[in-house]
Amino acid sequence: MDPIQEKIIQSRRSFLTTAAGGVGGMALASMLCDDGVLATLQPEAVNPLAPKPPHFEAKAKACIFIFMAGAPSQLELFDPKPKLAELHGQKLPDSLIDKVRFAFIQKEKAVLMGGYRKFKRHGQCGMELSDLIPYIGEHADDICLVRSMHSEAFNHHPGQLMMNTGVPMFGRPSIGSWLNYGLGSVSQDLPGYVVLTSGRGTSGGTSNWTSGFLPSTYEGVPFRNQGEPILHLSNPADMPHDCQRRGLEATRDLNQMHHEATLDPEILSRIASYELAYRMQSAAPDLIDLSDESEATLEMYGVNREEGEWKRHRNGGGDEFKSFASNCLLARRMVERGVRYINIYHATWDHHSDMDKRIQFNSLMADQPIGALLGDLKDRGLLNSTLVVWGSEFGRTPLGENRIGSDPNTGRDHHPFAFSMWAAGGGIQGGQVIGKTDDIGWNIEEDPVHINDFHATLLHLFGLDHLQLTHRHQGRDFRLTDVAGKVVEKMLA
Repeated sequence: MDPIQEKIIQSRRSFLTTAAGGVGGMALASMLCDDGVLATLQPEAVNPLAPKPPHFEAKAKACIFIFMAGAPSQLELFDPKPKLAELHGQKLPDSLIDKVRFAFIQKEKAVLMGGYRKFKRHGQCGMELSDLIPYIGEHADDICLVRSMHSEAFNHHPGQLMMNTGVPMFGRPSIGSWLNYGLGSVSQDLPGYVVLTSGRGTSGGTSNWTSGFLPSTYEGVPFRNQGEPILHLSNPADMPHDCQRRGLEATRDLNQMHHEATLDPEILSRIASYELAYRMQSAAPDLIDLSDESEATLEMYGVNREEGEWKRHRNGGGDEFKSFASNCLLARRMVERGVRYINIYHATWDHHSDMDKRIQFNSLMADQPIGALLGDLKDRGLLNSTLVVWGSEFGRTPLGENRIGSDPNTGRDHHPFAFSMWAAGGGIQGGQVIGKTDDIGWNIEEDPVHINDFHATLLHLFGLDHLQLTHRHQGRDFRLTDVAGKVVEKMLA
């Protein structure tokens, strides 16, 4: 119903409410307070991010989703294929690729390309991982590796929307927005959903962390990892503190009057955002100030590593080693401060050519900080309640890229039919591999896991039933998993 029409209807009933029903209303309010119902509703009316109970007992309290935008090759990192190496240079049967859409591959000349890397077993579980990620490999017994992910989206922007919002289209809320909508935030001085970026920038941009049709309070807030965390957060040097406070209170009162007249929920979001920004003025600079971290911690994350000769192989951005390592350390600090959902984005892993060098650079950049993050969380007793996810929009083809105008068979094209992701902590059963692809990594042979299934599982770890976490919009109930999704029970501890 339109908020103004709803207000008119309420006004027509106001006489009965205030006169004839006044005593009854007071009695009802008293009973609701005694039962704890009114106490639950009141904070939410003032603060949309007030903590809310889950549907059932949760294993995870926070999530760090590390998103390697551009689609890393699972064949070089997580899914060894010795048979693919044997078949290097051979063509696939036409029947297998005849109806398949590619972004750039020329089907008539496409041939298989063997993997570049060596794999070794890690941990007591013996998980096979690439030689490019030894630090992550040290935590194999905490990791659940899913080799059978699949999606319908085969281009980057739709794929990133699919992985972040559950559908390959604009206008839907992202995972972090849904979590904070369903559970609220325990942090009083920082947003419930923070976004950290490094490198070139994602194809999807802000659409990856949008709140969609949910109130804007639940949208991801991008933080910078140096300088001001958020631009224009600081006051002008000559502004008195009490002047800002009085101005904020006056703005709040005006917004509250406007809300009473229109019942527009976005006004509550605006009030909460102003109040949060005020509190963040001291909390956010303290968050990104790493001077209180020990030299050993900074060295463990590789915050001050030099890129050296790798600078000439850079895919984009600048100071990527320092930027990405700082983001991983900041993510741990945010978990300690009660932030519910942290996105770490890095771009780009879009290796259509020169894959061997480019994936070496990216892996060297990312492996040590991610391994440090897993170890640091575990040492501090936070991994059991913090879900760490590594993923991207899709994977890479076993066929070599043969785009016209580029060196043939030095990279791989987009492959949504079978790719890898992993998760650790937060109620995940580590030390296992779920799913299996065929000998060349083309199709899934065992335990297919759709992105909607992965999302259902993530919500389950937070104590949320993906079928019940809904929001009515345009006449129907929407959810993160759209009309699909099932919990992957094998992933749960």
